[in-house]
Amino acid sequence: MKKALAVVVGVLFCFHLANAKTAEPAPSPASFSPTPAPAPAPDYVNLTDLLSVAGPFHKFLSYLISTKVIDTFQDQANNTEEGVTIFVPKDGAFSSQNNPSLANLTDDQLKSLLLFHGLPHYYTLADFAQLSLSSPVSTFAGGSYSINFTDDSGTVHMSSGWTHTKISSSVHSTDPVAVYQIDRVLLPEAIYGTDIPPTPAPAPAPDISPAADTPSGTTEAGSIASASKNDALPKLTVSRTKLLLGPLLGLLLLI
Repeated sequence: MKKALAVVVGVLFCFHLANAKTAEPAPSPASFSPTPAPAPAPDYVNLTDLLSVAGPFHKFLSYLISTKVIDTFQDQANNTEEGVTIFVPKDGAFSSQNNPSLANLTDDQLKSLLLFHGLPHYYTLADFAQLSLSSPVSTFAGGSYSINFTDDSGTVHMSSGWTHTKISSSVHSTDPVAVYQIDRVLLPEAIYGTDIPPTPAPAPAPDISPAADTPSGTTEAGSIASASKNDALPKLTVSRTKLLLGPLLGLLLLI
């Protein structure tokens, strides 16, 4: 009898537990906040293609490729948040660069000279007004390879000691890549030294006196003609006097 009662109690207890478990509210599904969309990647600019079709920048591009500096600039553009700014001399700047020459540079010096034409940050033309206040500005070449900038009412002038030039046009200016054309090759003092020959003074303007009202040739000719005319006046007067006196003398003789 006791065993039967115990069994009944156990069955009732299990039934109660089953009902209590069933009555528990189902857990609410976990809520997740939406993942923000990733920021758009910067535009990919192939510097080799850009410099091939712009310009003419073929000479500068050939140096960039041979020294692999193009890879340094491209990596800075694609894989950093800073971007890159490159100053590109046109082909004519290299053909006129004879003194000092680029031909005697070592491979390391040539590479440093090319890195000297880039800044490890993206700058718009408007940024150079503020950048000129913090000149000199370090370049990719680092160390003492720095450039002085001067903003003159929107015209950006550049000086490396040996070279004085300006930004003549914007080739490409979209973050993260800015490419600007310059008219001369930037020569760093770190390679060529600080013994910079003085810039030759401009030739003086010719001293041109103001033109007279009458051309000098005409004046001389007029003076000669006037003198000849004046010399001829006494001769004409004497001839006329003789002509008048001749008839008068004849009349007196007849009388």
